[in-house]
Formats: sequence, C-alpha cells, structure tokens
Amino acid sequence: MTYRARIASLATLVLLLAPFHVLAYEEIEVQDGGTIKGRVIYSGSVPTKTIVPDDPEVCGGPRKARQIHVSSDGGVQDALVYIDDVDKGKPWSDAKPAESARLDNRDCEFAPQMLAMPPGDVTVVNSDPILHNTHIFQGRRTTLNLALPKKGLEIERELKRPGILRIECDEHGHMHAAGYVAANPYYSATNESGQYEISDVPPGEYTLQIYQRTTGPKEEKVTVEPGATVTLDIDLAK
Repeated sequence: MTYRARIASLATLVLLLAPFHVLAYEEIEVQDGGTIKGRVIYSGSVPTKTIVPDDPEVCGGPRKARQIHVSSDGGVQDALVYIDDVDKGKPWSDAKPAESARLDNRDCEFAPQMLAMPPGDVTVVNSDPILHNTHIFQGRRTTLNLALPKKGLEIERELKRPGILRIECDEHGHMHAAGYVAANPYYSATNESGQYEISDVPPGEYTLQIYQRTTGPKEEKVTVEPGATVTLDIDLAK
C-alpha cells in the first residue's frame, strides 16, 4: 500500500470513529428548561396480521393479532418519542428507569413491546416453559443473539450503541418488538393511554422523532421556549 493510500485509509477510519467522540453527550445544569408532552394516537383502522404460532400449547392457536396496541380512545401504547439532536442537557439519571432494563419473553410475546433504555445493561428473561431465542438487530447488524432454552433463565448483556432496535424470536416468527438505546436522556415511551412527556429540554428548535414498529418513523418540528410547556399530539395514521 502506498503512503498516500495509507493516509486515505487512516482518514476514513478517523471519520468513522469520530462521531462517537464528537457527539458524546454532556451533562449540564439546564436553565429555564421546557417540557414537551402530549399523546401519540392512531385514528385509522388498526392493522392486523394472521399468525399461526409454533408451540400452540403455550403460544395459543391461529388468530388475528393487532399490530398496534391502541386504547379505547385511540392512544398508542409502546410508541417512542425522542430528540436525538441534543448534545448537552439534563443528567442521565433523570431518564433512567427505577429498575434495570428488562426484556421478557412472556406468553410468547416480548414485554415491553418498546424497550427504551440508556446505554448499559439489559436483562433478557424467559418466563415460558419453552425455548425462545431473542435476536436483536440495529439495522442489518446483529447486536445480540441469545438462546433461552428454559423457563426462568435470565441473561444480562450490554447494549451501548445508540439507535433503534429490531427484536425478534428466531423460534417463533410471530414474536416481534422494538427498542431504542438512547443517545441522550430526552426520550419517552408512551404509556397505555398513549401519553408521553420529555422534561428539562434546553430552549431551542428541535426535530421530535416518533417511532412505532408497524408505522415506522415520523418527525415533527417543535420549538421549546424558556420554562414553557409544548403540548403536541401525534397521529400515526396521518
């Protein structure tokens, strides 16, 4: 390899590695932070999919399954709302769950359906008396691939690369979920009523990111004024 080629190769490597350092999140004291809150809803006809589970004695028989968990008044559970373009702000501890992140294989479904977590450890659990295989992707890249052959098995692994996760069970093709390893603490998974809230946001203009496994990504522009609350409802059917 020529000297010029070696320099070009090194420059490419630096560019690939630089974002992990340049974009590192910095904790600061937020002055006059604002709040973004509201509901994620789905106003259309909820899509369904016919599934024929393997292991029917545990997973149940053939049925139509709703692909979006929607409450009686249209609220979407397990959607993700986040801001990815904040490089400094409130402490990570303000967004971390009270307990460590857990992903359960229970009743032949993943719980939660949206695993939203800071970079760190996740505990993958099998609560069923059958083999599950939890396969986690970021894009096309396998991040984790864990076999859980028996009930009660728990395996702890680290998820540290920020981004959206695709979660599948290789043993049961109907089992799907989504996840998010956060780049900063400004994220919220919706509750059973579709509500979300992101607090202590530094004043400014942002692109709010919304993600649900079936509907895919959506964006909304939002301006946060000092000390103010922005209420923004998002309809994934539109």
